[in-house]
Amino acid sequence: MDSKLIKGILFVSIGAASYGVLATLVGLAYKEGFSTTEVVTSQYLIGLTTIGLLVLFNSKARNAAPVVNDKYLIPKLIVGGSTFGLTGFFYYLSVHYIPVSVAVVLLMQAIWMGIVAEAILTKKFPDIFKCVAVLMVLLGTLLATDAIENMHLLDVRGLMWGLAAALMYTIMLLISNGLALNMHPHRKSFWSLLGATITVFIVGYFNMPADYDISVFWKWGLLLALFGTILPPVLFNLGMPKTGIGLGSIIISIEIPVSVTMAYILLGERVNGLQWVGIGVIILSVVLINIKELKTTFKK
Repeated sequence: MDSKLIKGILFVSIGAASYGVLATLVGLAYKEGFSTTEVVTSQYLIGLTTIGLLVLFNSKARNAAPVVNDKYLIPKLIVGGSTFGLTGFFYYLSVHYIPVSVAVVLLMQAIWMGIVAEAILTKKFPDIFKCVAVLMVLLGTLLATDAIENMHLLDVRGLMWGLAAALMYTIMLLISNGLALNMHPHRKSFWSLLGATITVFIVGYFNMPADYDISVFWKWGLLLALFGTILPPVLFNLGMPKTGIGLGSIIISIEIPVSVTMAYILLGERVNGLQWVGIGVIILSVVLINIKELKTTFKK
């Protein structure tokens, strides 16, 4: 196997695993009494500051020439970044009401939502592989959430916030894949993260605790920023060009088992065999969606 491909797989794997750790860290922060607003605002503010410093001290990023003649490009990135912030906010809200193992599966509904959105935007019906994949995601979700027997035990608020996070995640992916494709990744990340940070502070303002605990910044904000807003974007930008979108998308799906495993180890959440089967079905659906791109990658 090509050494560049191996490096790409490694970078994307670590980035995906980093995302998988997030929900469990949030769950631990909740156990210490921190609110969703405290957790999410500390994460994004620290992440924005760090990425800003990367741009400031990286001459290539700082001095990169504009890639397109679009005076509205930066405002578009900032507005688009709002979906990044809402994804995090809604996802963390879902973890407040339902187990992490269920929340991450709901977030992955972005798989079929993305296929539907693509079909609407292109006015082209999905191929047979994608249609089967949608059905597999839905089946896998029923199994992975243990919804058949325990739906009555799941808080509806958590389910709704989880699906809202998946919708925002879908929109975020569509925007990021269509804007500033040639801009230096650090600069693009900064402007998108600026929009995300502004958004979480606006939304958080209406849910701001009267006694905002500033200690959340060093107790959990640093870790959440590292695993959620710093490492993944940098590693994906390094790894995706080497793996290609198809293989990269498959590798990213390891976020699900990592998240569930971390919740089992650190939060004591129980996951039965049927739920693991459901997770496997969802990951298999990602492989099916990207099977054509996957064949192309390994033929090179």
